[in-house]
Amino acid sequence: MATIHIIGGGLAGSEAAWQAAQMGASVTLHEMRPVRMSEAHQTEGLAELVCSNSLRSDDWENNAVGLLHEEMRRASSLILSAADAHKLPAGGALAVDRHGFSAAIQATIEAHPAITVLREEIANPPPDWENVVIATGPLTSTALAESVRALTGEESLAFFDAIAPIVERDSIDMDIAWFQSRYDKKGPGGGDADYINCPMDEAQYRAFVATLIAGEKTEFKEWETSTPYFEGCLPIEVMAARGEETLRFGPMKPVGLRDPRKERRPYAVVQLRQDNALGTLWNMVGFQTKLKHGEQTRIFRTIPALENARFARLGGIHRNTFLNSPSLLDGALRLKARPSLRFAGQITGVEGYVESAAIGLLAGRFAAAEALGTRLAPPPPTTALGALLTHITQGADAKTFQPMNVNFGLFPPLEVDVRGKDRKKQMTHRAIADLESWLGRKEAAE
Repeated sequence: MATIHIIGGGLAGSEAAWQAAQMGASVTLHEMRPVRMSEAHQTEGLAELVCSNSLRSDDWENNAVGLLHEEMRRASSLILSAADAHKLPAGGALAVDRHGFSAAIQATIEAHPAITVLREEIANPPPDWENVVIATGPLTSTALAESVRALTGEESLAFFDAIAPIVERDSIDMDIAWFQSRYDKKGPGGGDADYINCPMDEAQYRAFVATLIAGEKTEFKEWETSTPYFEGCLPIEVMAARGEETLRFGPMKPVGLRDPRKERRPYAVVQLRQDNALGTLWNMVGFQTKLKHGEQTRIFRTIPALENARFARLGGIHRNTFLNSPSLLDGALRLKARPSLRFAGQITGVEGYVESAAIGLLAGRFAAAEALGTRLAPPPPTTALGALLTHITQGADAKTFQPMNVNFGLFPPLEVDVRGKDRKKQMTHRAIADLESWLGRKEAAE
């Protein structure tokens, strides 16, 4: 049985190593710290939390990340076990003592008889390694990123990742908005109404621009400031500051559009483009931003038709390294160009501690099954684990793929139309039942 080599000892790498070893595989975990420190890490500990100490909501019946917590617990996650053992008071959130959390994970990994931890930097996985998981996160070393780029032909080095907000489709007021492509231009699928359009009159537009410029912005970390913006993906508030009319000649231009209710062209338009195969998530076109999250919610809900918008993801611009996973990875997280390499964690295009660890959990299990000569089916897309995996490997548009947190918009719709809290509860109970079946257990969701 070939050894599984896992590169990166963060949340995803630690979870992958644990899951693979628990399934009976032999694992070598390679972590470059302290031989080489990253710009963000402060310690040499495995699974160090470099930003917040919160794993977000722990409410599995009403929150998608809480559901992911519960699924990972049922799948014997090392990360969730350590988090539960070192949790701090945080209301409905799962916050942890970051030092105790990291120390517990490192002690467990180092004590496992099937895991060897090597402190070394891997710049290029040797060709004779038959089963590799790369879990190096958003701060992948330049040397390793260059190696990956050489294999994929994709730009995967560090850059400012411009992220536009994503809105849940059923929270858009279609009594105000309408479907239309600019100039009724036919899309790849032959449709001429591929965008949702939210109109503004002149007063609404000018008030929006003023609020946008005045909104509170996030500050970059010192080590991020040397990476410039791309001119083609400027923050919307930076564009607005260049002149009051700039947005009307950019992402909010109304040309080629006609409001069917008023029978005239609006003064400005916010367009949303479908972001997932299910049609449940819609991207705010050109609305990448460095506004603080609270400000985004407040300001973007002033847009007509988005007053009650639910945001599956808020915008941002930050230094990042991630793959265009829908085009590069298969359903078992293997690199199509070199199937001996499997990827896990944030480098696959998920956002957040828990999501990173979740993809590590799946990668570890997939790698172990391969090492043991068996095949592991992916988790059902009705589960949080499966919804994340489906999104990054086949559910997202490869042309517009951006990192995302888990959210209910990634899940297949219920067979019957259910609204409000009952909708979430039915989706979460369906997820747990399907997860238990995938895990091979007969228990039903409680």
